[in-house]
Amino acid sequence: MLIDAHAHLNDERLTGLTDEILALFGEYGVESAVCASYDERSSVVAAELAEKYENVFAAAAFHPHEAKSYTQEHADLFRRLAAKKSIVAIGETGLDYYYDLSPREVQRRVFAEHLALADELKLPVVVHVRDAYEDTLGILSGNAARLRHGVLIHNFSGDAEIMRRFNAFDCYYSFGGTLTFKNNKRGIEAFLNAPRERVLLETDCPYLTPAPHRGKLNFPYYVRYVAEKGSELLGVPYTEFDALTNGNTKRFYGLK
Repeated sequence: MLIDAHAHLNDERLTGLTDEILALFGEYGVESAVCASYDERSSVVAAELAEKYENVFAAAAFHPHEAKSYTQEHADLFRRLAAKKSIVAIGETGLDYYYDLSPREVQRRVFAEHLALADELKLPVVVHVRDAYEDTLGILSGNAARLRHGVLIHNFSGDAEIMRRFNAFDCYYSFGGTLTFKNNKRGIEAFLNAPRERVLLETDCPYLTPAPHRGKLNFPYYVRYVAEKGSELLGVPYTEFDALTNGNTKRFYGLK
């Protein structure tokens, strides 16, 4: 069954809808979802959801947009969550030079600190990158010794050449609703060039809703549409692609 490797059930637009959302997992052939975070509140909510629901897992971090608010107190919070087994990854962290909602030097510092914390906690790290590939690669290179537990480039949007450079760090790649967009030629090319043993599926809900629901609110069970498109593009049976991405996701996050 499918796993949504990166969702935001902690988004305020989905508050109070968790039971309703999870009730539809079986109908869409979805096993579980990983709830990624972006600040203190979302990290706490993600951990609470993971503690309450056996098919929800949590990742805690400060998104680059919120990097300016990150302190060592938050690192201590993440340590406590990890000690309780409430989180399975540090994420999402990284760099976003498109919006620049936090100063770039702060984004870079917090990203590096998140990588160090993930290594300390023996957790994989989930990376957001937008218009910042060179600096992201540079920080990964400078922290290569701290990447022992896995790196996921979520919602990968680079080209095949950028992917080749990320491959030097044995990165995993998750693909979401944009894979179903008709004019996303670069994304499809990257997907086709991705190492199959490191491909994950995601929704990034409530954002980036796949066709045929594009333009509406996104939900974790819509990962089904991403899987259908992925199996079509690769020319492999749906059940085979489902099993492949399920295994990849469990291996990356250390899920049973």
